[in-house]
Parts: sequence; C-alpha cells; structure tokens
Amino acid sequence: MIDGSTVRYPLFDIEVTRPLSDLPLSPGDAGVAILVRRKGVPIAFWLQEVNGIPRMSAGELTRRIATEAGEKIVSETIREEMMSPSSAASLPSLTVAICTKDRPEGVERLLHSLRGQMAALPEGSRGCEILIVDNAPSDERTRDLAALCSEVRYVCEPRPGLNFARNRALREARGEVLAFLDDDVVVDKSWSIGLAEACTENRDAVAFTGQVLPLELETEAQIAFEIRGGFRRGFDRVRYGPVLPGNSLYPGGAGILGAGANMAFKTEALRKLGGFDEALDTGAAVPGGGDLDIFYRIIRAGHTLVYEPRFLVFHQHRRDMKSLLRQYRRSWGLGFMCYISKCLKDDPERRINLLRLIYWWFVNDLLGLLMHLKKKLQGRRHLPPSLFLGELWGGVVGLFGGYSRSLRRVEQIRKSFP
Repeated sequence: MIDGSTVRYPLFDIEVTRPLSDLPLSPGDAGVAILVRRKGVPIAFWLQEVNGIPRMSAGELTRRIATEAGEKIVSETIREEMMSPSSAASLPSLTVAICTKDRPEGVERLLHSLRGQMAALPEGSRGCEILIVDNAPSDERTRDLAALCSEVRYVCEPRPGLNFARNRALREARGEVLAFLDDDVVVDKSWSIGLAEACTENRDAVAFTGQVLPLELETEAQIAFEIRGGFRRGFDRVRYGPVLPGNSLYPGGAGILGAGANMAFKTEALRKLGGFDEALDTGAAVPGGGDLDIFYRIIRAGHTLVYEPRFLVFHQHRRDMKSLLRQYRRSWGLGFMCYISKCLKDDPERRINLLRLIYWWFVNDLLGLLMHLKKKLQGRRHLPPSLFLGELWGGVVGLFGGYSRSLRRVEQIRKSFP
C-alpha cells in the first residue's frame, strides 16, 4: 500500500461445498478479501492483490483455496466422519450487551443482525435478552431507537468510559452468560451456534472469544489495518489455560486471546473477579486495554478461556487514516502499556516476563517501522510509517505513568457521579 493511493478490496464469501464460479471485479479493485466456509463454518480468510484483472477465475480460486484451506477441509471432513453423534449444543440463558456512545446507526445495524440470531437459537437454549448500555450520551437518539425495539432493555450509564458501561452491563445482566458486542460490528449467521458449541463442549471455561473479520475494505485505512493483521486470530478452536507451551510471555500478550469487540463470560465468574478495571478503556484518555486486562486476570486466576472461530462477527474498521492513527497511538499503544503497567504493579510473580514483553513489543514495532520505511524508499507497496510511530509514541506515554494518571482521572469521575 502506498500513501494516498485509491484502493478497494471487495469481500467474497465462498462455500466450498457448492460449485465455484469466477469472481467479478471492478476496474478500481486493487485486491480481494475471501472468506471460505465449509458447510457454513468459516475455515479460512485471506487478502490477495488482483492487479486490475476483470475477474478471478474459478480455477485460480480453486488453487488458492487448496493452498489456504486444503488441510482444514481434509481435517474437518475426517473429524465429521469419525466423531460419534453428540447431543445438540444449546445456550444457557444469555444477555447480549451493547455498550455504546452516540452511535445509533451502528446499534441499529447490529440489532438487525441479532434479530436473525434470536429467531434461530439452538434448540434447548434458555432464552436471550439484549441490553443496550448508553454511555454518557450527548443526545436521546439511542434511547429513542431502543424504545422502538420491544426485545431490547435500555439503561443509561452516565459515567464516561467503556469499562464503566461494561460494569453497568455486568450489574444489570440476567443471563448466565454475558456477551459483549461493540456497536461497530454485525454478527455472523452462525454466531450464536458458535457460542453454544463453545459453551457445551467446554463447560469448565468461563470466557469465550471469537473471530473478528472486516465488514468492508473500501478505504486505504481499512486495508492497512487488515494487512497488519486486524483482529484475526485464526480458524482453529483454542483452549487457553494457565500456561501456553512455547510462549514464555503468556499471558502478558493477551491480544492473542481475542478482542473485546466480541467476547462472552460466565456472568457469575466475571462478578467474582470484580468486573472490568474502570481505569482502562476509560474514554478518549485511555481508549484501550480493558479487554486485555480481563483476559489476563481470567488466565492468572486459573480459569480457562476458549477462542471459537465460529463465534464470528464482522467489524467496521476505521475509514480514514487520521482515525486509524489515533487507534494505533492510543488504543494499541497507550492502552496496551497502561494495561502492562498495571500488571507489573499487581502481579510481581510475572514481572520478569512482563519486562521481556515490553522489550519484545518495542523491538517488534521498530522492526516493522524500518521494514516499511525501506519499502517506501524503494517505491514498493508499504504501510504508512506513521502507524508504527504513533503506536510507539503511545506506548512510551502509557509506560511512563499512563495508568497512574488514569486512576486519578477515574477517581475524579466517580466523585462527579456519586
């Protein structure tokens, strides 16, 4: 990617049990994004440049699917043949919490996708409620939207900050399982089935995360974010416990466990852990780290977290570079290092590993910056160096007192809203 270029990657959803056909492309398409499913189950996703061709042939698509998903198709087929029939998965009583601030359009889009889920809950499920937590709203638009939806329960949390809203959802939840969805996602058709299977087959787990893929790739910023990895975590179910063989930094790099845009918890277990740290994910000042912190605390408390790729949502990435830069600088730089600073203070047993993680994080970002600076100088496609510089600077700010400053800020917020 070259700064200032016009790019678009149309998304194609391919079912491999059906005949494949050519994929039509438009003159402005710089690439494609392809999601592959087998019998509705997502098994692979990739981005591919197309260099102005009018279509991708079925033959080329078949070859690429064989390369990207061949082993997965074979393993899924074998598993299906060898496994004995089991009782159908079902969901415990579920609360779906949408924590939002001044984004009624996104909430409406998400509610539309959830309606299909609620109508198709797995047999034996115990019911579902949808809870909207309106966080320090500046107007009544979200309240008015909720009033039009009989299936929605609405509450207003006046204290600004995402983790204030998440904790309000935790207090209000009636379900045995509490799922959090960001207001910039829509759920996949198999979202509730994926969560049900993860719960049924992992009854000891207290937390669940899922796959997050792009909703659209229409701008340079959206494609840059996805090329750098986005929120994707692969297509294999993973059980995360106290240790992760081969990863001495675990669970410090909690981003491998999933993303807060799509996560669920056993409600009572989350309450026993004390909920979310309100000094993280606390509005514009520290807009990140809250999900990483709760994942870390769950693992360090000896619990199991399950990543389930069928528990899938599609995320509306930031459309402009200014917003994306702010995300890397504050959410992924400042927020990450505020979370690590907290861990250094609260978990002295892991201090050496956390210090190693800080070193790895800075080195990894610097290497990425140098690689893309070199590509830029050579006139090759590259990610904007400002993304790496912004993230590095945010990390420095967060590491040197960011969490302490946030604790003081949050205490003032609590005093303002007794």
